[in-house]
Amino acid sequence: MERANEHAHSRDQLKRLAAERAVKLISPGMVVGLGVGSTAIHAIRKIGALLADGELHNIIGIPCSKAVAAEASRLGIPLSDLDEQPVVDLTIDGADEVDSQLNLIKGGGGALLREKMVAQASLREVIVVDEGKLSPQLGTLFALPVEVITFGWKSQARFLEQLGATVCLRRRVDGGPYLTDQNNYILDCTFGSIHDPEVLARHLEQRAGIVEHGLFLGLATDLIIAGTSGVRQMSVAR
Repeated sequence: MERANEHAHSRDQLKRLAAERAVKLISPGMVVGLGVGSTAIHAIRKIGALLADGELHNIIGIPCSKAVAAEASRLGIPLSDLDEQPVVDLTIDGADEVDSQLNLIKGGGGALLREKMVAQASLREVIVVDEGKLSPQLGTLFALPVEVITFGWKSQARFLEQLGATVCLRRRVDGGPYLTDQNNYILDCTFGSIHDPEVLARHLEQRAGIVEHGLFLGLATDLIIAGTSGVRQMSVAR
């Protein structure tokens, strides 16, 4: 148990270092997307500390979930939204799975719709993960979250099963259905290795009742990886 605790602490420390590397990309005057997840929260806390110390100033945060908005507000980060700030200079977010082309599966934290909206509005999308999230092919490590409206959700589950998925309605700890910030359900869809994510994304986007899916294709510009050998960074041109 002690060794497991040490490993968890070490992993969290690496996540923190990777998140702080991402925060160094922020300059005064930027509009900054604030992502969701255990790694992204380290970035938000670092931003708050830099603002409090006066080392960073004149930034505006665009939170990707209500919970992130509450934490950022508590830390004194000025906040806005995409209505007021339609262009985001840089977003720092996490991911559940990342392939070699920096395509992602996201949505484990339940905020995939807002995260994708902010990502699409961002000039630079910086993804921070630990090396356990790296994958040879999307779907190998993580089920694909699909956000659906509550009306007729079982018909969406049948549609997804016809596409080859094993579908599970996400639930809260108390057993009730999990609700997103938009009061939708999430269906966690196990496809196995997804050989053509672009084709699957098109199928999902054409289906009425599916609000959004967790395939983030061609959106990430930078990947910062926390690993046993330290922190490393990759970038791609978009």
